[in-house]
Amino acid sequence: MALPAVLGCLALCVGGICGAAQYAALAGSAAVAARLAGRGDDPGGAAAPAGTTLGIEREGGVVCVSSTASDDTTLSRLGIRLIARACALDESVGPGSPGIRLSAGARALDESVGP
Repeated sequence: MALPAVLGCLALCVGGICGAAQYAALAGSAAVAARLAGRGDDPGGAAAPAGTTLGIEREGGVVCVSSTASDDTTLSRLGIRLIARACALDESVGPGSPGIRLSAGARALDESVGP
């Protein structure tokens, strides 16, 4: 009676560890893709896990990339969908453009910061 319960707990632990590893890979690929898209490069150059879908949104001087795991993972078969999102500044939008608003105490990145 105890052996099935132990095996069930072990299976849940292994599944949780696999899910965490998949999420870490998704988050890393989303962060790299957001930085690439922010620089104006092709975000497809990010090393993403096989079957990953990338979605790109640009809003207010920020590029956000959402990375969604494919539907053939173990967790997706259980109804758990893994999605990671990362954002980066859109470098194609400069400090003087309407997309970025600096607060009163903020300085633009290209200004020298000295005493």
